[in-house]
Amino acid sequence: MRDASSRRGRTAVLYTTEQRIRRDASPWTRVQGVLAITQFVVFLVSLSLVLRYLLSGAGYEAATLSVVAKTAVLYSIMVTGALWERDVFGRYLFAPAFFWEDVVSMLVIALHTAYLGALWLGIEPREQMLTALAAYAAYVVNAGQFLRKLHMSRSELVGVRSLSNIGSGIVR
Repeated sequence: MRDASSRRGRTAVLYTTEQRIRRDASPWTRVQGVLAITQFVVFLVSLSLVLRYLLSGAGYEAATLSVVAKTAVLYSIMVTGALWERDVFGRYLFAPAFFWEDVVSMLVIALHTAYLGALWLGIEPREQMLTALAAYAAYVVNAGQFLRKLHMSRSELVGVRSLSNIGSGIVR
């Protein structure tokens, strides 16, 4: 939770010095980076296959396999992300610094899981693909949230380096 000074214009710090050290030491930091890129590439391929199916009726099997693959990568990144969050913040989910990202991530997981349920139950293929598109829309929002946090983290790092270059020795 932000304090009153944060609401008056000062930005809350994303990582304390200790959290930044734990983040940099965690093996899950690199895993998250690799999985995030992998997930985005799988998303782009899958999105094109899903749209192809919806527009032409062709390629249902390829679209289905791509959504299942995207869901598998999502589940992997969610598990390893929880392990990363535990390493850095001491809790598996909903650390204050990533609370809203985790909330939206739960929606993303629910929608991808709903797709798998629709597939398993034999719901009409068009409805399955529309469910996949809803999951993908939520994923895009969530990816944007995480990209914003990455930018904040890098901006903080520049600020920390600037302070240490000045010789103040104070890192907040």
